[in-house]
Amino acid sequence: MRIIGITGGVASGKSLVAQQFAKLGAGVLDADRVGHEVLRLPHIEATVRRHWGDAVFGPDGRIDRARLARIVFAPGPEGQPERQYLEQLTHPEIARLLRQQADSLAAAETPWAVLDAALLWEAGWDWWCEKTVFVEAPREVRLARALARGWDQEGFAAREGVQESLDLKRARADVVIDNSGSPQRTQAQVEQFWASLIR
Repeated sequence: MRIIGITGGVASGKSLVAQQFAKLGAGVLDADRVGHEVLRLPHIEATVRRHWGDAVFGPDGRIDRARLARIVFAPGPEGQPERQYLEQLTHPEIARLLRQQADSLAAAETPWAVLDAALLWEAGWDWWCEKTVFVEAPREVRLARALARGWDQEGFAAREGVQESLDLKRARADVVIDNSGSPQRTQAQVEQFWASLIR
């Protein structure tokens, strides 16, 4: 099975593009969703509790991602070591589960899959990918989308600030898909790229 990596800025529309590839027959590996699953693994919960205490757990006894995010995305030097600790804890588990999912897709003879991962290069997952796609959208469009999802400007800026330069990501990608317009316009670009892959 061959893998297409999908990355881009915060709220650029990576998941939309992944879904559009799925409609064309690609399998989907969703790093963000797998990251949620990893935070529910018992040994991860235990390590998080030892490191940050009960303050990052909700009433249901599970890790509260919003509370944890306030720590790891804290502005200035305070957040960086905490975020690095979390990434060192979770990224190997995310990679393990993604690989399991990829193996299952390959066993089902799925010819292509997309890996939807905001931190594709930062986490070193790009080496799995035969092609990489950068999903482009202007900052004001991405911010409006994030606010519509219930984020605030501080949370958007904090998440954007910890990612690798978007200019660098764009330059490293094999293909840039402009998702600043309608879903139909984005779909046309996805279909054009897909056609070039399956020729």
